[in-house]
Amino acid sequence: MDKNHILIVEDDADIRSGIEIYLKNQGYDVSQAGDGIEGLAVIEKEEIDLAIVDIMMPRMDGITMMMKVREKGYDFPVIMLSAKSEEVDKIMGLNMGADDYITKPFTPLELLARVNSQLRRYNRYREAIASAEPVKDTYHVLGGIELNEETVEVFVDGAPVR
Repeated sequence: MDKNHILIVEDDADIRSGIEIYLKNQGYDVSQAGDGIEGLAVIEKEEIDLAIVDIMMPRMDGITMMMKVREKGYDFPVIMLSAKSEEVDKIMGLNMGADDYITKPFTPLELLARVNSQLRRYNRYREAIASAEPVKDTYHVLGGIELNEETVEVFVDGAPVR
């Protein structure tokens, strides 16, 4: 599998750059965005495997961005960053679709451990989906005609037909 691509959405450029350095040193591809609007634009253009999203940002905050990401059907893991340590913010973030939550200040090693853990889980999930056998439908109904391929039976309006 290629390198995982991580998106950092954070309004503080120094924090963004610092996180990017640690992630690139671990071999990840990294994209950056300064707020939720920029973050959504990156997601529309590039394949993202994980997003690290700050909650408090101008223009569009992290919770709103994450809700839009989930509404659009993206299922990659999202780790929320916040200076807020209040339990209610963690609970709200997790209930809105975040996979993990880390409060500032954090150590780079803790963030890397959480990124690695989420990506391990997500990559296993994607492999399971990719290798899943397609479900073969053996029972068909068209109007009043029913066909069961497994038992090789045909019914018209509920009555068996030879």
